[in-house]
Amino acid sequence: MNQHILGIGTDIIECLRIAHMIERHGELFIHRVYTEYEIGYCSTKRAATQHYAGRWAAKEAVLKVLGTGWRRGISWRDIEVRNKSTGAPTITLYAGARDVAEQLEISKILISISHCRSHATATAIAEKRAV
Repeated sequence: MNQHILGIGTDIIECLRIAHMIERHGELFIHRVYTEYEIGYCSTKRAATQHYAGRWAAKEAVLKVLGTGWRRGISWRDIEVRNKSTGAPTITLYAGARDVAEQLEISKILISISHCRSHATATAIAEKRAV
C-alpha cells in the first residue's frame, strides 16, 4: 500500500537542560512528561538523561508534525515513544494527540532519535495512506 508524506518535524535539545529539570523537579517532572513505559525504559539505561532528552525531542518533533504545539488538549503523555524488539523507536498516540492525528488522516508517524552526551535530536515523519 502506498503512503504519502504529510509532514516532517524535528527537534534538538541539550541533555543538560533535561538533567537540570530532573534535578530541580524530580519525580514531578518525570511523571508529568513521560509515560510509565518511557520511565521504565529510560531508568534502566546507563545514560538515562540522554534517553529522557531523546524522548523529549521526539515528543516535540511529533507536535511539529501535528502542527499543534501544546494546545488543542494535547499533553506530554499523549505522545509515547516505545521500542520494537529490535530497539527501533515507534510512536503511540493517545487522547488529544490521537484525535488530531485522526483529523489529519495520519496513519503512521515514523520517528528517528539520536543522542550523545551533550544533545539529543529527533525527526518525525507523518504518513497518510494513499487511496
